[in-house]
Amino acid sequence: MAQISASEVSKLRKTTGAGMMDCKNALQEADGDFDKAIDILRKKGQKLASKRAGREATEGVVLAKITSDGKKGIMVVLNCETDFVAKNKDFIKFVDKIADKALKETPADIEGLKNLTLDSKSVNDLVIEQVGIIGEKLDLSYFDKVEAESVTAYIHPGNKLATLVGMNKGGIDIQVGKDVAMQVAAMNPISIDKADIPKDVIDKE
Repeated sequence: MAQISASEVSKLRKTTGAGMMDCKNALQEADGDFDKAIDILRKKGQKLASKRAGREATEGVVLAKITSDGKKGIMVVLNCETDFVAKNKDFIKFVDKIADKALKETPADIEGLKNLTLDSKSVNDLVIEQVGIIGEKLDLSYFDKVEAESVTAYIHPGNKLATLVGMNKGGIDIQVGKDVAMQVAAMNPISIDKADIPKDVIDKE
């Protein structure tokens, strides 16, 4: 068995984000081969993802972002199993990284987002790797985008609720857009106007 130094374990931890013991065990199994150890950790994530597939991921983080010109916005949701993970800074940072990529590339749908390349891997593969690191089921469950003359994003404190509002006129005061976005978050309206309300809802009312 190869002698594994603390510096090698630390390097693998920094590269993968996996726990110290997981990194040490992976390096020992790989007989000190760094790249092979990374593959071992990745496969561990895939196995764990398969085992936890039937579990519920009802907690998580929702983030909304807009471009610097305020004409495009995106929203992503990454679910996890516990509130403890949802509040973890590294988990939030991971979702933020996905959101940045989504804003830059604006894929057509959530499958397009999962197939985007981030850090030389697909977003979907990165999520699976995180399952192995965190030990919970993760589900990239939602993606949407808004393009308009003026787009505003609002994230309610705690990253549990977010809104995107697109207005058809530019030059609108930032506070106005924020107020509307906050009102949407508070009231959760079913449509923008009467014409968009489903007929069965109108009939019921």
